[in-house]
Amino acid sequence: MEKNVLGLNMATDPRWVNIAEKNLEDILVDHAYCEQKAASSCISLIVQFPDKQDLVDMLTPVVAEEWAHFERVLEKLRERGWSLGPQRKDEYVGKINGLIRKDGSREERLCEQLLLNALIEARSCERFRLLWKEIGDEDLSKFYYELMVSEAGHYKNFLALAKQYQPKEWVEKRWREILAGEAEILKGLAPRADRMH
Repeated sequence: MEKNVLGLNMATDPRWVNIAEKNLEDILVDHAYCEQKAASSCISLIVQFPDKQDLVDMLTPVVAEEWAHFERVLEKLRERGWSLGPQRKDEYVGKINGLIRKDGSREERLCEQLLLNALIEARSCERFRLLWKEIGDEDLSKFYYELMVSEAGHYKNFLALAKQYQPKEWVEKRWREILAGEAEILKGLAPRADRMH
């Protein structure tokens, strides 16, 4: 599959959106938890690296934005008579976590986390775009367009932050390695009816 506009090495399997449209309740539940985890991840970075003022300043509003998205997804569930339901294991995130190096300097470990967040944001944005363009539910199509526009810059922000704490060449090399690793992981994952990723 061809490289897409978000810099990902592999586009989402086109079957995913067709499966997702037939399982919107499951997709919305999983999406809600994705937004919650995105907010929690930013909080975790702020708590771990409070001395990084640019990081604190950039991620603090992202926490509020991601939580607002969580609330909006809950609203879409309620409008359809559905409830949040239990969280499911995220096989995709579990596997891409394995791409991240846990050793190195404090700044290197920070940048690994920033690159992981950038990857998740880029993949989420790509899938929001598919849902916007492909699903027949007009309300949800508009909703996913709004979220796609809102979150399109997040992954670029994470990459920009990484380049503040490590040399540009280091960041770009690791980003290419992580993108290649994610493409290999996607090849081994079948499209899931109940997952955003």
